[in-house]
Amino acid sequence: MKFDNRDQTKNKIWSDLQKLSSDAHKINILDLFKSQKNRAQTMSAKSEGIFFDFSKHLITPEILNTLLAFADSIDLKHKIDDMFDGKPINKSENRAVLHTALRADQNKEHTPEVANKFQDINHQSQKIKMFSEEIRSGKWLGLTNRAITDIVNIGIGGSDLGPRMACKALKAFANGGVRAHFVSNVDGTDIRDTISELDPETTLIIISSKTFTTTETLMNAKIAINWLETSLDTTGVESTNHIIGITANTENAIRFGIKASNILNFSNWVGGRYSIWSSIGLSIAIYIGFDNFDQMLKGARLIDHHFRETSFSKNIPIVMALIGFWYNNFLNAQSHAVIPYCERLSLLPSYIQQLDMESNGKSVSQSGEKISYQTGPVIWGQTGTNGQHAFFQLLHQGTKLIPIDFIAPVKQSNSYKDNQEVLLNNMLAQSMALMIGRKEPKTQSYKNYSGNKPSSTILIDELSPKNLGALIAIYEHKTLVQGIIWGINSFDQWGVELGKELSVALGEDLDLEVDESTAQLKSIIAEIRSL
Repeated sequence: MKFDNRDQTKNKIWSDLQKLSSDAHKINILDLFKSQKNRAQTMSAKSEGIFFDFSKHLITPEILNTLLAFADSIDLKHKIDDMFDGKPINKSENRAVLHTALRADQNKEHTPEVANKFQDINHQSQKIKMFSEEIRSGKWLGLTNRAITDIVNIGIGGSDLGPRMACKALKAFANGGVRAHFVSNVDGTDIRDTISELDPETTLIIISSKTFTTTETLMNAKIAINWLETSLDTTGVESTNHIIGITANTENAIRFGIKASNILNFSNWVGGRYSIWSSIGLSIAIYIGFDNFDQMLKGARLIDHHFRETSFSKNIPIVMALIGFWYNNFLNAQSHAVIPYCERLSLLPSYIQQLDMESNGKSVSQSGEKISYQTGPVIWGQTGTNGQHAFFQLLHQGTKLIPIDFIAPVKQSNSYKDNQEVLLNNMLAQSMALMIGRKEPKTQSYKNYSGNKPSSTILIDELSPKNLGALIAIYEHKTLVQGIIWGINSFDQWGVELGKELSVALGEDLDLEVDESTAQLKSIIAEIRSL
């Protein structure tokens, strides 16, 4: 049965899930383990170095089967294929969504819409390889004929978070080569603090902007160029080997002053928050080497195959999406925590936050109707064990229902054996404590843990480029599935446009009617500046 995207609640199975949720307060996870033989094995899945345990959830076999039936009822398989096959599923911009084509196995059969992209993809990939290898080998020289020692990636959003997160996560693969730095915030202290510690003669600036019109990025880029010109006592530095541009708008990059041979392109059908696989990944390839960057793409590609070919009940992204749907739409969970037990994955929660909240923070359906149900939850998190000494108190004894993803690499060659064992034991103990709780005598009720708090655990064999690529792809596909469930477009972001427009209008003192509060704040800002 297919059903109408304009109102998902008209699906009969939605009603079935509502009925099941009315008794959800009676569900006890520990009792489920007692009554369900081999629950841990049944409610887990594995693919490409990733083990996913979803047994510690407020989900009975009946609820899981109903969720899986719901996925079938919305023609999920066909809609997933639409993305991979290059159909224009980004309806508001009439675009295909083909970040998966950037990592596709080109020896397999593809639709013409996808196969026609391979020539451009291969050209871009060769430029990433050529640029990264020349820079890493010391052959890419600055104006004073010195090799590059530091790169500064200037971007924001998807042009910053993905490369920044991956470079931190994969530091062990950098092997003491070129150092990578990232600037995103228009707050001038960000760019100032970064360049103040660098040698301009050996610094390469990478300007990453899909449109090459992003205000924050271009402001920071101009500051960096001015720094280079002042330090090197020259002009026109934007047309030298100290500057590379990465964009989907070559004309704007050339107009900015960057020479055509120093521009890497990516296409409009690659969304910003999915652009880590494109030329935007140049800083990753420079930092860890092109072969390791290619391994990231391989890991994602293997998960693409898992996502398209594995039955729903053992399909990691689909099960993750359905679990989130259950909590979000039927148990009134307003947020979802992502807790990596790995310091090098400390930026992963922020990366997933953008991926999920910019994609699924929508209140209008694909057909333009106002949605009457909850869509994307608030995504947040921090590394464990730091989080244990910050917000875990609320997770254990607070009043909110917050499902959690615990994530950890099992092997970390760059850590110490004893530390890694303590770290993993902490993670397992937290998920266990959240589930089992603790009952104390009435005189010490403040020590009570109610328990029965849900979580998933994702174990990664080791934090390698391939496994990181696989992990990112899992969350990409989870986001897609939830967008399909909610009948929304996960691939536009019109909600940020008004703020941009008003920012420009306020900055240019246009004839803009402002509210009383904003007028007062502008007045106070002007008064403080004049002191």
